[in-house]
Order: sequence, then structure tokens, then C-alpha cells
Amino acid sequence: MNDVLAADTSMGAVTLRVGDLDAMTAYYRDAVALQVLNEVGDTVTLGRGTTPVVILKHAPELAHASPRDAGLFHTAILFDTEEALAAAVYSVATRYPNTFTGSSDHLVSKAFYFSDPEGNGVELYWDRERSSWSWVHGNIEMATLFLDPNGFLQENLSEAGAADPLIGGAQVGHVHLQVGDVETAREFYVNRLGFESTAQLGDSALFVSAGGYHHHMAMNTWNSRGAGPRRLALGLAQVDIEVPTPDDVGALTERLGHYGVQTRNDGQTVTFDDPWANLIRVGLPRSLR
Repeated sequence: MNDVLAADTSMGAVTLRVGDLDAMTAYYRDAVALQVLNEVGDTVTLGRGTTPVVILKHAPELAHASPRDAGLFHTAILFDTEEALAAAVYSVATRYPNTFTGSSDHLVSKAFYFSDPEGNGVELYWDRERSSWSWVHGNIEMATLFLDPNGFLQENLSEAGAADPLIGGAQVGHVHLQVGDVETAREFYVNRLGFESTAQLGDSALFVSAGGYHHHMAMNTWNSRGAGPRRLALGLAQVDIEVPTPDDVGALTERLGHYGVQTRNDGQTVTFDDPWANLIRVGLPRSLR
């Protein structure tokens, strides 16, 4: 039985349940500079080109979750150039300046953090070349170093990007979750789902990936230590993971079944809950379905 995800695995769109669909659409469209790709009933899909990044589902009947509950820590949107990242950061900073929460150089990437109007974390980032990443005994070297946002914009914001932030490509690079404990996260996401561990911060955070990426997913207990399964609430509705072939979907379905994980398989995707009732869907890239 194949016990790891394919090296070409990547992250798909993140689906959020939102209370104010118009306000949240405006934030991701006008500030983060994503395009509305589809709008059907109470659901709006935003992304770049043909790549969906965030799917917003209107659920005004639901309440906000507690910050201490399991769920989404942040959706991390990866830009293909520093110019494109700078344009998006400048766009958010000028339109929603109070949503900026910080910035860091992580050695493998440069990242800027925001909180959307309903409190969902958002990371906008750019990766350095893989050849510059450092691995020690199978662990990626990452850090949290000071990154001056104004200096970054001075160096990388172009006139074109300031005038129209919709430049370059963007996709979900990784998804960071809040969980109740790291060892349960490791058992599920590494031993069962098939990611490989790339870094761990004691009993407070775990980073995992496929194919030698620095991390496709992360789980931390910084706000949520001891949290149990989530109740239905605003915030994270679903995390999409994309694998290259139908055989990969089949292998994962078989592996999860071996471990007793309840799954729903429609022939193209397999859907299941993690130990905190975060819904995960694994399937082919949308362009191949």
C-alpha cells in the first residue's frame, strides 16, 4: 500500500462560510486582488486566471467560532513574483489598512499577514527558489525574521502593480490549521493522509508537505490547545488538496479505509473529516476533472 502522497500534490481552493457575502467578496476581490471566477446563488468563487483560490459560501444563520476553537489559522496565497506579491500587499494596505497583522522573512519565503473582515487569517507570500532552501536531517530550515513592509514595497512595487494589482499568478500555497494537539495531527496528516513531516516546533506546531515543499499544510495549538471537534460555524468549510491522477485518489481512499477513516468517494474526489471535523477533499486539479 502506497503510504505517501504523490510528489506533485498541491493545495486547491479554501472554502469559507461567511456571514456577509458582499463584504467578504469585496475584500478578496478589491483588496487581495482576486477575480470573481464564478457566482452561483449563495456561492462566489475567486481566484486568478482559471485557478480558484477562495470559495465563499453565504451562511448568515451561523455564528462566529471562538478564537480558541479548532479550524482555520490562515489561508496562504502564493504569488509567482515579488512584484505580484507587492502589488497585492499594497492593495490590501491601501484599501483595508486595519487588516494588516504582520510580516516575516521565513528564509524559504517572504510573507505578509492579514485578517479578513470576518476574522479569517490570510497570508500573502512569495517563495525563494528551492535551490536556496536549507534542509538539516530531513527538516526544512525556517525562521521568523523581521521583514519591513515599507522597504519591501519600495523595492518591489512597480507603477503597473500600484495602478492595477491584478498582475501575475496566484494560488493557494499552503493551509494552516488550528488543532487540539500536534501528535494527533501527526498521526492523521502524516501517518494516514500521507504527507511527510518537514518541521515541528515541540508540541505546538507541525509542518507537512508532499514532494519536498517547505509545507503544504501546518497545524498549531497556539490558540487552540485541547480543542475538540468543531461545531458548525462561520469560517473554514473545506480544504481542497489536488493530486495528479485518479490512481492517487484511489490509493488514498484505500489507505484511509485501512485506518478506519470514514470517506465519501464520488469517483473523482474523496472527502473526509480530520480529527477536529475539518472537512478535507482530495481530487484531481479542477482543470482535469
